[in-house]
Amino acid sequence: DKLKRAGWRSRYRLRKQIVEPVFGQIKQARGFRQFLLRGIEKVNAEWAIICTAHNLTKLANAA
Repeated sequence: DKLKRAGWRSRYRLRKQIVEPVFGQIKQARGFRQFLLRGIEKVNAEWAIICTAHNLTKLANAA
């Protein structure tokens, strides 16, 4: 129902331009396919490290 409304459809369409390429880059370039740790706190910490590494790499390549 939400996707049928015009406002939600445009937001969902923006997702593939903004968010999804980052996940693809993390999976392809970093080789990240699965979490190594168990538990929500540990998974959150691992995801934060992966995102930080991704952002630092992008910053290093931009300079």
